[in-house]
Amino acid sequence: MPSLSMSSLFRCAGSCLLMFAAMASHAENARPASIAIAEVDPGMCQAMRDAGVLHKNAPVSCAQLRVVHFSYLGLDGKVHDDGAVMVMAALAEHVQAIFATLQQRKFALAGAQLMQHYRGDDLAAMRANNTSAFNDRAVTNGDAPSLHAYGAAIDINPVQNPFVQFEDAGKASYLPAAGSTYANRLAVRPGKAARKGMAEEVVDVFAEHGFLIWGGDWDAPIDYQHFQISRALARRLAALPVAQAKIVFDEYVKNYRRCAGMKKTSAGPENGGLTKTNAIKAACISAADKP
Repeated sequence: MPSLSMSSLFRCAGSCLLMFAAMASHAENARPASIAIAEVDPGMCQAMRDAGVLHKNAPVSCAQLRVVHFSYLGLDGKVHDDGAVMVMAALAEHVQAIFATLQQRKFALAGAQLMQHYRGDDLAAMRANNTSAFNDRAVTNGDAPSLHAYGAAIDINPVQNPFVQFEDAGKASYLPAAGSTYANRLAVRPGKAARKGMAEEVVDVFAEHGFLIWGGDWDAPIDYQHFQISRALARRLAALPVAQAKIVFDEYVKNYRRCAGMKKTSAGPENGGLTKTNAIKAACISAADKP
């Protein structure tokens, strides 16, 4: 190794410190594949309780949850390594695959932080355009546990994919309010810039991994950001030990893919995109539940 003069060392000092700081920051954010799916340790579990994200009678315990860490393409066009969602352990590997596919497809996300960051405030998370999953709360405007309370639902890009509810007179309101600019659901329109991050582009990705229910298919309210498994399946998985629940969900996904593969082969070329995906889901959703 060549020797450095004292003046060279001083010149290096500032830039070298910045370089080492950047390397340390990257190392902290970049997680090896072995811990890309992490258990919820007692400290995090308590932090969730303190933040109001987990309550005494939650339908799942911390032992039944996992944190999925992932990289994603941001709306700013840059790759970010700080994505994280918390989901039911039985679904974690499929959720990891979902976000890997979104990045491969260059589907942009605004950001993804755990709901502790928002103290369980769903509206605050939506306003921040945060992609999230587990949050022990009731359904919007209701008392029943949301599928988010099972870690069995994922919301993506709430601004681009708003929750739309209708008053008695038929007037629509949007959550978050900024989502009203996405009332028109076309990503590409003549004379206008293409829009990123709209859920319609990735309905097939979620379906391929067992999230067969999309809120964009609902009549009222319409929840474009929302993907989930069925409530019956979530309850079934929550009642099982983690290892057994994973086997059941893997088989569910396998059954759906088997049916979907046959439908794709028989479908005509004129029936493509979201229409084709919905036709396949309609035909195969019952097949997925068969043992």
